[in-house]
Amino acid sequence: MPLSWDLILRFTLGGGQRRFTRFVALASLLGMMLGVAALITVLSVMNGFGGELRQRLLTVTPDVILEPTDPTNAALSELLAAAGTQSTVTAATPFHQGTVLLRHRDQGRGVQLTGAPEAGLRDVIELDAHLTSGDLRALEQPFSVILGADLARLLRVRPGDTVDALLPRLTVSPLGVFPKSRPLTVVGTFAVGAPPDAQVAYVGYETAQKLLGSAGAEGVQLRLSDRELAPQVSAALRAMTPESTKIRDWRSSQGSLFAAIKMEKITVGLLLTSVILVAAFNLISMLTMSVTEKRGDIAILQVLGLPARKLLMLFLGHGLLLALLGISLGAIGGVMLATHISELSLWAEQTFGLVLFDPAVYYIGGLPSTLQWQDVIAVVSIALALSLLASVYPAWRASKVPPAEALNYV
Repeated sequence: MPLSWDLILRFTLGGGQRRFTRFVALASLLGMMLGVAALITVLSVMNGFGGELRQRLLTVTPDVILEPTDPTNAALSELLAAAGTQSTVTAATPFHQGTVLLRHRDQGRGVQLTGAPEAGLRDVIELDAHLTSGDLRALEQPFSVILGADLARLLRVRPGDTVDALLPRLTVSPLGVFPKSRPLTVVGTFAVGAPPDAQVAYVGYETAQKLLGSAGAEGVQLRLSDRELAPQVSAALRAMTPESTKIRDWRSSQGSLFAAIKMEKITVGLLLTSVILVAAFNLISMLTMSVTEKRGDIAILQVLGLPARKLLMLFLGHGLLLALLGISLGAIGGVMLATHISELSLWAEQTFGLVLFDPAVYYIGGLPSTLQWQDVIAVVSIALALSLLASVYPAWRASKVPPAEALNYV
């Protein structure tokens, strides 16, 4: 074994250190291990929550929406033809959307009412995959509606019941002006495990046109083979449609939420990095104490001809070896915990009778986790960089120890 590596191992794992120095070294190792493991686990859990919300929200959110200024049949047909020229567009459908108030007995809720053909609700919204009762074909019946599961629960209705829809239109009579209402028959419910369950209702396209009239928004909704291509598709359609046509994609409706989740992940990552930073400061303390204890050994090595550069590398290796041990254990522990935390949370709920995440409140039951190796690499790299910076000053101090002065106290 080369002399440098032999000395590094002796300084790091040898028994010549004082007890307090060993304690500080152990605290630094444990702090580094816990910091790395906690950061990997928390980032994985946040990835899991973000992925769950992304999947559930975007399932019933169109990838691209086209809204002409004058939504005539000809204008909608033109937009559908333009969308058909894009190879990434897998489905397109006209829609009519507006806000109504649904009432049942003494219960009332404002909802977003969306009407589209059955094929559009199936291929663009993918509503049939989330139906908990009923069938999409039931919307072919005039004035029938499919409600979100939470919305149906709040209104206290079930399939077969009738709800009154107060429309954004007025009826003028000798007795005064009243909002127009229309009874709708509930033919099914859906659940995606997200806020749309309590905020959205779907009807047939003809029903929506009769209910909303000229109110609300009309246009064409698109589903893409890859929703990340929405900006490119929007730009291509912009060149093929009138300038007055409004073109929006899923980022305009849900992008702010995912941007907030990403910012929260970065913020939590920075906060947990402080744990690694504290361990790095402990590493500075340990190395400084080690240099003070081994001044005589350092002086003897210098007298025997070990250059200052070698001494610098010796104590850098001393600190990095200790940090690398903690980082490796933390990375292994963090990866194992991140991949099994869902099972651990389920076990804790069953064993202790706890409810960590109530699906009625958070829409997501359990503790989802998605391990991304780029996060692991980033955490390990940051920990190694902080450990290297923490080792520089004590190593430099060791290389500057005057041999003659140090040998007076040997």
